[in-house]
Amino acid sequence: MSDSPSPKRRGLLFVLSSPSGAGKSTIARMLLAADTQIAMSVSATTRPAREGEVSGRDYHFVTDEEFDRMLETDSFLEWAHVFGRRYGTLRNEVVRSIENGCDVLLDIDWQGTQQLKQIDPDIVRVFLLPPSMAELERRLTSRGTDSEDVIRGRMERAAAEISHWAEYDYVLVNDNADACLRRVHTILEAERLKASRRIGLTDFVRGLIG
Repeated sequence: MSDSPSPKRRGLLFVLSSPSGAGKSTIARMLLAADTQIAMSVSATTRPAREGEVSGRDYHFVTDEEFDRMLETDSFLEWAHVFGRRYGTLRNEVVRSIENGCDVLLDIDWQGTQQLKQIDPDIVRVFLLPPSMAELERRLTSRGTDSEDVIRGRMERAAAEISHWAEYDYVLVNDNADACLRRVHTILEAERLKASRRIGLTDFVRGLIG
């Protein structure tokens, strides 16, 4: 019998993207509650905090000047303009989590996903689609937080975002949150088992067979 230790696994970057209103934030919260081995990447943003949001938990809320300084010091893995504000994924936080074997969940758009793919080709990309554009508009309207003009702008942006669906590894229709969560979790668990992510697997197998 081999005395070799079981192979460990490096953390992975798990991306969820969707147009506004298609449910990625809801699915992200549900996934975090269901799985203790994955943590949310807390992005920096120049937008103001909304009611109930806490800096450091929901976002790192920064000024435009602070964001500029972070760009100058290469503090972001990726960043993008979204609805007139800037959002960025903090490099040090993500790298530290990955090196410690913790998976990182990123709630980002297609622009950020493209940037991350260039840095780390091993990321897992999941895109969530709404059941229909009519349902997407209904969800946006039911929030009661945006004007008709804002909703119209979000619908126009949604069509542009959906056009990038083919750039993702997995594409799911979010017609039921619980069912969608089960599919997302299945993808995550399967990706964790890939041989390419198992540190020391070659030595472990050699030890098994002598």
